[in-house]
Amino acid sequence: MVKSKKSERRPDAIQQKLLQEVRVEVATTEELPRINLLLKEHHYLGSLRPVGQRLHYIALNAAGDWVAVLVFSAPAKHLKHRDAWIGWSEEQRRRRLSLVTNNTRFLLLPDYSVPNLGSRVLRLTLDRLSDDWETRYGHPVEVVETFVDPEQFCGTVYTASGWTELGQTDGWGRCQRDYYVKHDKPKRLFVRALRRNSCRSLQAEHLKPNLALVEARVPVRCSKPAKEIRSIVAYFKALPEYRERVESYPLFSLATLVFLAMLCEAPRGQTDLEKFARGFNQGQRRSLGIRRNPAGRYCSFPN
Repeated sequence: MVKSKKSERRPDAIQQKLLQEVRVEVATTEELPRINLLLKEHHYLGSLRPVGQRLHYIALNAAGDWVAVLVFSAPAKHLKHRDAWIGWSEEQRRRRLSLVTNNTRFLLLPDYSVPNLGSRVLRLTLDRLSDDWETRYGHPVEVVETFVDPEQFCGTVYTASGWTELGQTDGWGRCQRDYYVKHDKPKRLFVRALRRNSCRSLQAEHLKPNLALVEARVPVRCSKPAKEIRSIVAYFKALPEYRERVESYPLFSLATLVFLAMLCEAPRGQTDLEKFARGFNQGQRRSLGIRRNPAGRYCSFPN
């Protein structure tokens, strides 16, 4: 939830006291049902089932009463404006996307419609978000994104908290982890770097040690085009086939696979090669010269 299109008014003494005393905490597992219930009752998008890594926050006043709830979870896989703003390559985005998170829900509870409270709560949350993420998942986050519905809100709370508006999305929404649906309702995209050099870190050739864990968890993928793979296959076809029985992968295909793993700096153990081969698309597999299975598909790993 973001600031609505109403004129701002100055907080009175009681409201100013709330702004000074409000605090933000990471929600416990026991508090999640209440968070979802509040979102269902008061947020225009309702509750949600966050995908991937996620953190829930609650904002409280001095008496411990809930003032707001926030949810951060997996970012969008593809956002042309965000990716251009960060300046990373497609492969860097694929391997480093976990260093970005999405503020998927922000709800100020109805009883606390106080001027500047939204931006105050958001700033307090962002001040601790990266450290909390590292405590939970072993790595920090560098960038936060969010979407604002222009028919509902104007994004004042994000602008006041130092976010940058990058433009509108193409009108796709995530329904499941890897499934998006066209809804034809573009949202305004806002982003914020959590450190001064966050974008520089994300586009660097090598990540800093405290960020490299994220990349290490993502399987290496073959980035070579089909034409280049075919040229490598042509070289290895000179190898004599010594096996009496050849299944899906001829010897030249296996040799090419190992060579590609070397070029892409992928691990080359038997299990590692299997994982590496699973990342090939159908065009790359066809270029390897492997045989189709009865369903007409090219097998994903040697057998």
